[in-house]
Amino acid sequence: MASFGTTQRIPTSSTPISSSTNEPYEPKAPREKQFKDFNLYCPVNIPLTPVSAALRIIRNLGNLGLYYTLFVWIILFIALIPERKVSLILLVIMSYVTTLYLLLLRAYPSSYVLHRVIDKRFVLALLAIATMVQLIVTRAGIHLGVTLACSMPLVLFHSVLWISHQEISENIEASGVEELAPLSDDRV
Repeated sequence: MASFGTTQRIPTSSTPISSSTNEPYEPKAPREKQFKDFNLYCPVNIPLTPVSAALRIIRNLGNLGLYYTLFVWIILFIALIPERKVSLILLVIMSYVTTLYLLLLRAYPSSYVLHRVIDKRFVLALLAIATMVQLIVTRAGIHLGVTLACSMPLVLFHSVLWISHQEISENIEASGVEELAPLSDDRV
């Protein structure tokens, strides 16, 4: 009944069917090679000396400064939402002015006035001071102080522990001994 309405073909050539039960399993060599050299590294590490911690803070504040600033700005923005609407509007306006200045710097990369005469750090510091003065004048200075007091330890903690890819490659090239421990063990 199971073969009702079907026809079965009888094979015309007799090829021996190899049984794989007698042969042991052997994985393919290219796949083993592909995953053998794969190591994961954790980019967080405690520095060995206070000097290396200070250097790491300076390097990370330079490399990740925009992300740290956005982190503090978001916390301040959230803190100002319930009570200080005018301060919130002024904060948004100052961040808009800062964004326009940074876009202007990118739009004219060969401008002598924007890049040589007027220092970018000076303008950004001036905008940060103007934002702080506006927040103090609108009576949101306590929000600014609490936000800075809560977020700066987190920023410094992250900048001490975070290891950049550049620092990883410098450690490997300089000493031959890695400061980081690999997550996989190659001692088989």
